[in-house]
Amino acid sequence: MSRFRTHILPLIAAVALMLGGTADVCAQNISDIAKSDPLIITGAVGTQNTYHYSSVGDGYASPLSNSVYANLNISLYGFNMPFSLSYTNSNLSFNYPHLSFNVSPSYKGWTGHFGRSSMEFSPYVLGMSWNGIGLEYNHKGFRTGAFYGNLRKAINPDPTDPFARTPQYQRVGWGFKVGYGNSRNYLDLYLLRAYDRPNSVDEQWWEKVNPQENIVVGLKGAVTPTNWLSFTANAAGSVFSTNTRVKDIPLQNNFGKVFDAKYSSLMRFAGDASMNLSFKNFTTSVNYRMVQPDYTSLGTYYMSNNYQSLGVTMGTNLFHKISLSATFNGQSDNLTKQQLYTTRGFVYSASLNAPIAKGLNLAMSYNGYLQSQGDGTLAVNDSTEVRRIMSSYSLTPSYNFDTDLFGHNIVLSGNYTQNKDLNRYATGESDVSTTALGVTYSLEVKPWGMSFTGSASHQGSKGYKTKYSSDVATFGTSRSFLSKNNLNVNASVSLCYNEVERQSKSMSVGFDLGASYTLKEDHVFSASACFNKYGDVNMSKIESHLDCTDITISLNYAYTFSLLHLKKKAKKKGDSASLGL
Repeated sequence: MSRFRTHILPLIAAVALMLGGTADVCAQNISDIAKSDPLIITGAVGTQNTYHYSSVGDGYASPLSNSVYANLNISLYGFNMPFSLSYTNSNLSFNYPHLSFNVSPSYKGWTGHFGRSSMEFSPYVLGMSWNGIGLEYNHKGFRTGAFYGNLRKAINPDPTDPFARTPQYQRVGWGFKVGYGNSRNYLDLYLLRAYDRPNSVDEQWWEKVNPQENIVVGLKGAVTPTNWLSFTANAAGSVFSTNTRVKDIPLQNNFGKVFDAKYSSLMRFAGDASMNLSFKNFTTSVNYRMVQPDYTSLGTYYMSNNYQSLGVTMGTNLFHKISLSATFNGQSDNLTKQQLYTTRGFVYSASLNAPIAKGLNLAMSYNGYLQSQGDGTLAVNDSTEVRRIMSSYSLTPSYNFDTDLFGHNIVLSGNYTQNKDLNRYATGESDVSTTALGVTYSLEVKPWGMSFTGSASHQGSKGYKTKYSSDVATFGTSRSFLSKNNLNVNASVSLCYNEVERQSKSMSVGFDLGASYTLKEDHVFSASACFNKYGDVNMSKIESHLDCTDITISLNYAYTFSLLHLKKKAKKKGDSASLGL
């Protein structure tokens, strides 16, 4: 074992470096590394070849496309280093493992983090990975952790490049957390300090982007006084400077060396709380969330702010069969009343799922959304007020039953959606209603290893002085052959008719054939052909027929292989672990 580590591992790492990349090492538990096989080298090679013909021209697809690819993956004790090479239509590309080192060894209650890592924090405090070092400890309900590292790299684009990326400063951060409790009752405290290095961006970019800094304190907890009642809360406060180059505020009680309050600094809060009730056949939850305007944590990628929301969810089980659920959520912005108008949104839904009889099931649902506008710095104008409602109703019965020879499955579906402008002065120009109906029947012939599927659907949409409809019918079949079912053949035919009232009528007919053959589980040969006829069938035209043709033929081959698999032998009594091929 020691000789293997000494000679083989450095050799493979050196090969990766010479190829211009570094092994992408993922987090591993020490015990998992010991259980993993020392070395596994696998890969795949193949080719994909497609011929396309269209009577209307080749503006959207190349007439002939050929590609050859090769993939290689080297696994060292569970650490993967993937390489890939592909050649497509005279274009050559090569991908190799890029620098992303991450090891998180653990021993008993301790876990260390080295390289690109992440740590569980409050979502208001930290929600991104960092590149550095960290340490966590968890034992009997007590937990703590700390880290230090880079949150993002600096970007210094060429100012003469018209397509240059937006410059950004190198961002550094450190954090600390401590908590105690279990999943029912707990309290956790979080702290994050993040700041940009001012000199990590060239001076020529200083007027375009400003260095920022941030300190965030978060608190998260839960209390479960009884088995049927629980409370959870999550809150955070953030002090954020939009530009660290401005002057400090002359305060006697500043944050000292941790954070310097400046004239560009803002203090904002965010949080949520919920109450949960859980009984034998009924559950409900009420939650409230508020994020102040301009709330920012430099430890998160993006966070919506300037809103508050109130939500309710309920669920019940009737007769141990029928499941009912309902949700409601209302949200509004403009917390400081500084916007011109206040936007409110309400989302609500209800669903039912009921097994009526053996094999027969019924699902129903309703979804709605209401958007309205309120006063801000200006009063809402009745003639321009934004007020819309969207409602969607769905009904899906299904029935399936099996016999010794056949398997049957029937699914019906219906949906009606309406999007309507509720402004009293609305003319209905933006109103749209849609009806969708469908049926699908599947038949499995067990002795033949063969299946048949047929479906039909209709969709109709009605808008302001417009009406659109689409009808689609499809029939397909597939079957497996040979003793190991390694030859699969499928075929389908489809018909589609579209109509825009008083404007156009079009139809398309398509035929698809496909086959695949697997040889010795490593070689896969596949072929497919698609033939489509389509065109305008408006009877008002002198010539109205399916005069457009598309043909697509594909031939593919793939070979997967295992080049080397160095296994770890099981331990014997009195012997240490050994390796074998």
